[in-house]
Amino acid sequence: MEKFALVTNDLQFAAANKHPDRIESVKKFLPIQIKILNQLRTLKIPIIHLQLIVSEDDPRSKGIPDEQKFTKGSNGAQILDEVYDVSDMIIEKPKDSGFFETSLDATLKELGITHLIITGMQTQICVQTTAADAYFRGFKVYVPSDAVISTRIEDTQRSLEWMGNYCAIVKTSDEIITIVKNSQINN
Repeated sequence: MEKFALVTNDLQFAAANKHPDRIESVKKFLPIQIKILNQLRTLKIPIIHLQLIVSEDDPRSKGIPDEQKFTKGSNGAQILDEVYDVSDMIIEKPKDSGFFETSLDATLKELGITHLIITGMQTQICVQTTAADAYFRGFKVYVPSDAVISTRIEDTQRSLEWMGNYCAIVKTSDEIITIVKNSQINN
């Protein structure tokens, strides 16, 4: 039996507001991200937000304002209000992949998940490493081409091509929603 979950990467204040180019990219991407999250919630698909949390002594935490930090409890580490719902789960991660030293794999197995939809930022880093690690663990991986971003479009395009050729099925969010709906009808 196919069972889906959606995993987001780094939909956090510091990541979304890193610099003007990122802010502009997020502004275009966020409505699509919100749409797929809401549609999947309606279908009772579990949503898991991966939240990058680094230690206070991490070099990325030194001498920067609270809203730019990824430390536990900082404003920068907070999941964006626009994408979070109280029914969602949050799993903290210390590195790019959502599977590295986290409870993600155990959580997915406990939920009986077989298929993962992976979204978020940065396509060529966190999304790609999480997708590859999910594939290595036997999950069928979907990446919605319109619900992932990088600051530079060429980074997203290169990463989507790599994932599509290696570890994931790359389709639009609407196409993936249709796949999920059809799966629920057939199960």
